[in-house]
Amino acid sequence: MTARNIYALIFIGLFGLTLAGCGATSTREGTGEYIDDTVITTKVKAAILNTASLKVSEINVETFKGAVQLSGFVSSADDINTAMRVAREVTGVTSVKNAMQVK
Repeated sequence: MTARNIYALIFIGLFGLTLAGCGATSTREGTGEYIDDTVITTKVKAAILNTASLKVSEINVETFKGAVQLSGFVSSADDINTAMRVAREVTGVTSVKNAMQVK
């Protein structure tokens, strides 16, 4: 093997390891999924902000692989139902989990 072939194999090997490091597992998001989840979180927060009866400062939104979790303290059970409905209507949301409590 020539030095050129050896360098090419090293480069291809390092490139392959780099790509494998960006891959997703069942407990870790890939780079693309992380960006998608950030966009979903932003859309859900905006939808909550645009709903007059809800206070976005009371509701925390977290997203992992399209599953949204809402947490925080709200004024009534109706606010919980409204927030859940609003989150479900956002494009890209696969499920909504409720961890909100009434004050």
